[in-house]
Amino acid sequence: MNEFRRSIKGLLPPSVWQIASEARYAIHRATQWPQATMHPWRRISIQRLAEFQDIHRGNRCFIIGNGPSLKNTNLGLLRDEYTFGMNRIYLLFPELGFRTTYYLAVNTLVIEQCVAEIQSLPVPKFLSWRSRSVFQSLEKDGRKMDRQTIFLHTTYTGPKFARDVRGRLWEGATVTYVALQLAYFMGFDPVILIGVDHNFSAQGRPNTTIISEGEDRDHFDGSYFGKGFRWQLPDLATSEKAYVMARQAYLQAGRQVLDATIGGKLTVFPKVDYASLFYDFPNPILIKRAGRCG
Repeated sequence: MNEFRRSIKGLLPPSVWQIASEARYAIHRATQWPQATMHPWRRISIQRLAEFQDIHRGNRCFIIGNGPSLKNTNLGLLRDEYTFGMNRIYLLFPELGFRTTYYLAVNTLVIEQCVAEIQSLPVPKFLSWRSRSVFQSLEKDGRKMDRQTIFLHTTYTGPKFARDVRGRLWEGATVTYVALQLAYFMGFDPVILIGVDHNFSAQGRPNTTIISEGEDRDHFDGSYFGKGFRWQLPDLATSEKAYVMARQAYLQAGRQVLDATIGGKLTVFPKVDYASLFYDFPNPILIKRAGRCG
């Protein structure tokens, strides 16, 4: 927020400022709608997304965060599971010997700095429509997008849980929330979180862009956001509000999100022991599984 806006905010009652802010954000979203709906790339993406609706109904999946706890998690157990990987999760692929079923990135800074690596992934890639300029530059260089690249219309404002991801999705200050909306749309139940530590050593104003000065201590690999990488400080409070919305949406549909993160600080979802998910205990919630392809 710039100094002028801070001055105006200080002069207005909080309720008036809130109404004005919501109106401004709504107008901004309205101006995004035509391109995010009618552009040829988005029209193709909307058609592709339709192919994923309820495709995995009744199967479980794992949404893999990128926290340090992954170093203490036996990820080899996920080889035959449906999985969502996010941001720079691909740094793990050589060690794992397999890729996640799906890949997701919505942060513009991550996509801009990692576009070549992202483009090389031979799995369905769900990316923010905001990042289209990066891919437009690629096309000018004669490089084409593959059919696996699917654009999502994600926004920073307008809190909601999208049950249909062909429209607008609120990001909830974390790519994990977008993954929860995708998993819901695909019909997964239960959805299990791992590596979502919800705990950062980096401190500062949420959403502030910083440049890493050394080894990354907040992710599973020190080079994840290593020296010189531009990234944004987390907004854990907004993320928690988003997670509550996800929990409610799943419960209303008779479905569940479980948190199997080892030592994670998130308290919104029911906790479950990670290792127990791979033994056939007499609990139908925990043993819904199916082999994946790829």
